[in-house]
Amino acid sequence: MPPEGRRQSAGNCATIRRIDGRAGVLPTQDTDTRLIALLRANAREPVASLARKLGLARSTVQERIARLEREGVIRGYTTLLSEETEARKLRAVVMIAADPRQADRIGAELKRMPEVRALSAVSGAYDMMAIVEAETPQRMDAALDRIGKAHGVARTVSSIILSEKFSR
Repeated sequence: MPPEGRRQSAGNCATIRRIDGRAGVLPTQDTDTRLIALLRANAREPVASLARKLGLARSTVQERIARLEREGVIRGYTTLLSEETEARKLRAVVMIAADPRQADRIGAELKRMPEVRALSAVSGAYDMMAIVEAETPQRMDAALDRIGKAHGVARTVSSIILSEKFSR
């Protein structure tokens, strides 16, 4: 039995203070998941607003955000561009077949290209997948040529993204 006035841990649960002053127990992971979803939708949303949506005290939400940052779950915050601004950019998915011994070198070279927004290792016929953005068809063409000429790249297949159905 725990000492007087102390509670035993309920596993993956956390004791919380609700806005109405009542104490409650919520699964930590579920609440963190909901908080992260709200931050993904709008990372600049005031903590008081997040707290209302989660039914928690503002201080509890601040503590959760600080813990998620400390633990490296939240690595940072970013700027999202308007749909109009994003719509003016061309985007492409580039599948890359590479010499496996050159994968690190290819990654480093593509990381220096501002048009390459993301690079992932993938399974299947290709080794890597890059997401590329450019303002004009000419800049997209030049970026695709540079990727194809990168040391260790055997071949590429590019697909221009026509529309984005949703993004999270």
